Amino acid sequence: MRAVVAVLLFVSAIHAGIWGLLRDREQAPDFKGILPSVSYAPFEGTAHPDVDNIPNAEKIRADMKTLAPLTRAIRLYSSTGGVELVPPIANEAGLKVTVGAWIDKNADRNEREMQSAIELAKRNSNVNGIVVGNETIYRGEQKIEDLIKLIQRVKGAVNVPVTTGEIWNIWLEHPELASSVDFIAAHILPYWEGFSDKQAVDQALIIYQKLRDAFPGKRIVIAEFGWPSAGYNLKGAMPGPFEQAVTLRNFVSRAEAIGMEYNIVEAIDQPWKFFEGGVGPYWGILNAAREPKFAWTGPVVDEAYWKLATIALLVGVLMSLPILRLAEPTVLQALLLSAAANGVGAWIATVFAYWNGHYFVFGSAFALTLGLILLFPLVLIAMARIEEIAAIAFGRNPRRLIVKSASVAPATIGNSVSFPKVSIHVPAYFEPPEMLKATLDALSRLDYPNFECVVIINNTPDPEFWQPIQDHCRALGERFKFINAEKVKGFKAGALRIAMDRTAADAEIIGIIDADYVVQPDWLKDLVPA
Repeated sequence: MRAVVAVLLFVSAIHAGIWGLLRDREQAPDFKGILPSVSYAPFEGTAHPDVDNIPNAEKIRADMKTLAPLTRAIRLYSSTGGVELVPPIANEAGLKVTVGAWIDKNADRNEREMQSAIELAKRNSNVNGIVVGNETIYRGEQKIEDLIKLIQRVKGAVNVPVTTGEIWNIWLEHPELASSVDFIAAHILPYWEGFSDKQAVDQALIIYQKLRDAFPGKRIVIAEFGWPSAGYNLKGAMPGPFEQAVTLRNFVSRAEAIGMEYNIVEAIDQPWKFFEGGVGPYWGILNAAREPKFAWTGPVVDEAYWKLATIALLVGVLMSLPILRLAEPTVLQALLLSAAANGVGAWIATVFAYWNGHYFVFGSAFALTLGLILLFPLVLIAMARIEEIAAIAFGRNPRRLIVKSASVAPATIGNSVSFPKVSIHVPAYFEPPEMLKATLDALSRLDYPNFECVVIINNTPDPEFWQPIQDHCRALGERFKFINAEKVKGFKAGALRIAMDRTAADAEIIGIIDADYVVQPDWLKDLVPA
């Protein structure tokens, strides 16, 4: 037992060591300042803002207190649906606001958005600009000339800079759009172009320089730069918490060094953006619980990593405890079973990390839950099969009750000899009599002192098939019982049920063989003791 306990502790130590070796640790430039601007949406949960997701003032106020130490300004994307509450509350926290007017194909909504944005700029001294439309041209919601008219209307009504937010290539392809705005608000998101996180910052700076070369003297703001912390890979772009942290810290460091104006997308994860694919909800530097995803200084590490490791180790230990109940397990047997148990622990920790680190709409939550419910029985089945493999491959040889070489064998367990009675059932249906006689003769030569044989002929009315067998059973002696059941439902299964009724009351073991099976004399002596 001590050896088994030592094996369990050894495997657990190896498991912990593997978690330690696999822990990611990245280096990135420190940023000890305050971000110039971050995108902000005051929505919570998975409900779309157009359906039922109206923010309230208290939640916005709490968000502004959270964001004030991190940024000097926020960028909004709408001016209605509760978002109009943000500018005055942000002013309380000392934050500047770039107001957004959402523009699409709905003319009435566009009018409401623009009027609200204009009013917000007039009433709130902390509004430092208005962005009329967000990727409106890219989404095909407006034509260039129509968007320019909307921009001109807003410019004529306010005293703050007015622009529109577009992907960087739209600005290069439509210089007339750049001429219509007070400053260029370019979106540079290397993830959506398939660039890796290692290339993202270089790509952003290359594009920034292209814009400066194309529009000399024009104020250029990188209105969106970011990297998702979860989701699917896109060509060479791989989202992840480490990738996000390193990419943003590298970008901010280099942007600050060259005096770039920029806005990070985004402040807080938005679980409702599931329509943007697997990455939509995960662009925030804070998670949906308003907790920082990473530190801006020091090594980039996963703070929750050891919690997952602890879960994996605890589950591994708990699933290893049944090994202690096995009868004299060998070291190799315990080693394999403990390794399998710890593997299950690591899997459960990984599943927990996925569940804890992602946002789910009802459908995806249901699918994941159902999948786990179906997987757990498979895990238990796999563990049972591994236990069988370990017992056969590495377990101790079974201890026999009877010494195989002795005709009348002494017991090897206890002080008395015990030969459990075996009732051998032989079902037969139109079997050639000579073949069946050979089977019965072999049974009569069994080197085992305590057995009977029940021969059940079923659905065989022709006497030429059953009469010789009846006579042969009489000749072999009282151990051989003969039954002729002419009409049996279920054939062999039905015949075996009838044989059970004629089985000796003191029989402890039932043996079944086919009518054409010739056994060796040590057949029972070899099988029964095991």
